[in-house]
Amino acid sequence: MFNLFKATPKNYENLDGKAFKEKFTQAAQAELLDVRTADEFKGGTIPGSRNLDIMTGELQANLNKLDKSKEYFVFCRSGSRSDSACKLMAEQGFKVYNLAGGIASWPW
Repeated sequence: MFNLFKATPKNYENLDGKAFKEKFTQAAQAELLDVRTADEFKGGTIPGSRNLDIMTGELQANLNKLDKSKEYFVFCRSGSRSDSACKLMAEQGFKVYNLAGGIASWPW
């Protein structure tokens, strides 16, 4: 009647590490976004990534500065914060992919 338990479809993809890296390297215009804290970012990240912390609102404050013609590959430590970031970005019209399992899933 009210569809209270109906799942909302995702308008972004959760990818395992191998698929995430492959899709990123094949994308014409793509950007890696690390949505972890600045300290986590300083502790090590995927080379070439940009840090926009979702917890401090840095990501949200910079959404209007991001190029919607690019594809965004988003990650965090475990995949939870990046999943939230992907949902937010997809709702704003961005093409985004989440690294399921977080940075540890990245095939170094």
